[in-house]
Amino acid sequence: MRSQGHEHEHRGPGHHGRGERGEQRRAAFGPFGPPFGGGPFGGPGGRGRGGPRGRARRGDVRASILALLKDRPMHGYEMIQEIAERSGGAWKPSPGSVYPTLQLLEDEGLITSASEGGKKLFTLTDAGRTESEAGPEAPWEEAGRGVDWDAMNEIRKAGGGLVEAFKQVWSTGTPAQREKALAVVNEARKKLYLILAEED
Repeated sequence: MRSQGHEHEHRGPGHHGRGERGEQRRAAFGPFGPPFGGGPFGGPGGRGRGGPRGRARRGDVRASILALLKDRPMHGYEMIQEIAERSGGAWKPSPGSVYPTLQLLEDEGLITSASEGGKKLFTLTDAGRTESEAGPEAPWEEAGRGVDWDAMNEIRKAGGGLVEAFKQVWSTGTPAQREKALAVVNEARKKLYLILAEED
């Protein structure tokens, strides 16, 4: 039977290796790593503060939560589903944007929470209702306006294909092949940014 100390030593190097691998992937794809899930490259999910098309602008998560809670108390997960449904699938905010916003609203005294079946049920306070009444009725509707769905599908195909190719090389390639893959992705990212710098 192994001692706990031995098990800890055994896990250490493997864990360190995964950390180095994560750093390399972040070097290629930016601070959040490759977009394997969510957003235009990985399915219907997306960050609440994502791009200008097909995503609500910064701050809309807050306005949407206040607008939803005017109807009735809701759980966080229920809010995410409601926004996705009411926006016609154009915007589904991530838990990473919804739950911190709920905490902030609670800290500001605009909502309260109570445990119900192991989940938090959020309700507007009087101050929260006043603010929600002053805000937009349906902030999520802006997410679906002006979206070029054909273009979005093309973006998903192109971005998804790049990610899948990178994942394949990363999971099956040699260290040298991985280094080449990282170089290709970094070069592609630089060229994309250079497009924005080009003069008309």
